[in-house]
Amino acid sequence: MKAALYKFQSGQWQRHPQSQPLSEDAARLVLCFASRSVLETSSIYSQLHARFPHAEIVICSTAGEIYHTEVLDDGLSLVALDFDATEVVSRSVHISNYSNSYEAGTALIEAFTMENLSHILVFSDGSHVNGSELVRGMNATTSQSVLVTGGLAGDGDRFESTFVGLNDHPEQGLIVGVGFYGDKLQVGHGSQGGWETFGLERMVTRSDGNVLFEMDDKNALELYKRYLGTEAESLPGAALLFPLAVKLPGITAPIVRTILSIDSDKGSMTFAGDIPEGASVRFMRANFDKLTIAASGAATQSFRHGSQQPGFALLISCIGRKMILKSRTEEEVEAVDEIFGHHTLLSGFYSYGELSPLLDGVSCQLHNQTMTITTFHEVE
Repeated sequence: MKAALYKFQSGQWQRHPQSQPLSEDAARLVLCFASRSVLETSSIYSQLHARFPHAEIVICSTAGEIYHTEVLDDGLSLVALDFDATEVVSRSVHISNYSNSYEAGTALIEAFTMENLSHILVFSDGSHVNGSELVRGMNATTSQSVLVTGGLAGDGDRFESTFVGLNDHPEQGLIVGVGFYGDKLQVGHGSQGGWETFGLERMVTRSDGNVLFEMDDKNALELYKRYLGTEAESLPGAALLFPLAVKLPGITAPIVRTILSIDSDKGSMTFAGDIPEGASVRFMRANFDKLTIAASGAATQSFRHGSQQPGFALLISCIGRKMILKSRTEEEVEAVDEIFGHHTLLSGFYSYGELSPLLDGVSCQLHNQTMTITTFHEVE
């Protein structure tokens, strides 16, 4: 496997010096992560198709672009990949053709032949697709032997329109899957949040999809405000600093759920992912150092799947982490680079939702405010 990393910023292309000697004609897969402003003002797909004529080209809008250890705004990070013994097949579905995101997720997986399939990378619209339902649909159809990772497209901190493209100009509503076939590709995965939990564990007793009404038969918003104390005066903005740890039924490790909005009249909170009744929840708060340590942990977790140094690592982190870390955002990417010994090319983006299993041997989950890492190494 060979990987070459590029960035496009201020109208200029630049190839990263750690890129491997990969001919652009030989690239079989191109993953392009770009800000909405770049995608709207540049004919990026036309440029990429001319530059990488034989590659499957995936384009995804972002809330920040990861170019090795740099985090860009209003830029583009691109990785071109070639494989010696791995076949790459891409498929897509459009949310408008299905009654819900569950059906779209099911249809995406069913578009792949399962024989010899080892991994699927998924890049989804982040505005019109329900990430929780998408994951449920994919999990209902995916073989347990097939790893699924990926993320939901972003739109900076605007939360207006997201774009995904497959071998064409990017558009709203598209969900793309990239399948990897063969037994030579080693794929690792890791995901960690790094948030501190506080307060008692409570049970969700009334919810509707991603809207939480009651915990332990008490008004959820009132409990939340009580725990926040004086910080509650800064809601809804302060909610980013205080997400929820959710233990889904049947899964012991918690996932992080970001609060998108609150409704004082209804006493409810809306999250960036479903909060099912019967789930156990605890409040969480930001700790800057622990967020960075968690990024290191995710890298370590992804690295342990094989003894070989990965040639490429895909980092998908959350817009919430970026908005909290601010000028320290690059610290979490640098922490990942440290774990890989500065020898692995890094690319990726800040997203509206991260897709990765929590642990080995379990199904994919939707995460919020979590660093997720997928590593790639092709054995001889």
